[in-house]
Amino acid sequence: MANINLAVVGNNLVKSAETGETVELKSLWQDQPVVLFFLRRFGCQVCRWMASEISKLEPDLTASGVSLVGIGPEELGLKEFKEGGFFKGSLYVDEKKKSYKDLGFKRYSALSVVPAALGKKVRDVITKANAVGIQGNFSGDLLQSGGMPHCGQRWRKHPAALHPGFTRRPCTSGGHF
Repeated sequence: MANINLAVVGNNLVKSAETGETVELKSLWQDQPVVLFFLRRFGCQVCRWMASEISKLEPDLTASGVSLVGIGPEELGLKEFKEGGFFKGSLYVDEKKKSYKDLGFKRYSALSVVPAALGKKVRDVITKANAVGIQGNFSGDLLQSGGMPHCGQRWRKHPAALHPGFTRRPCTSGGHF
């Protein structure tokens, strides 16, 4: 499992979905701890369900001084994602997907994405998403994976475990971000 170098990742640029301002990723954790959720795609049904589940933590995170941030790899589907109210935190876009690469998130091939998409864990999440009326689409980069990087061992049951396309990576900073 690769280590995350926050000095490298922190220099990557992301664009605010609210203001359009481009900022360095590290600016999101300089003043307070942050939970970063890297979505595969804004139209991904599983990502939308995960975002809604993670958003249930937002009041407790905010009360503890922790910011909740979602990052997508492209703007495609962002408007519908925001209108759907799937995520309660701030949203950003990593248009160059540099953070995804630096964090070691897997890119599927045309052949490997099919078994991953049809796996039992994904089917189970799709069933849960359908049960609460969350739909998705197949627009955008279908080969990008996402996840929630973390530092240390504070999170024993990690939300990323719910989706096989989401991975966890330890960081080298010694602290949480």
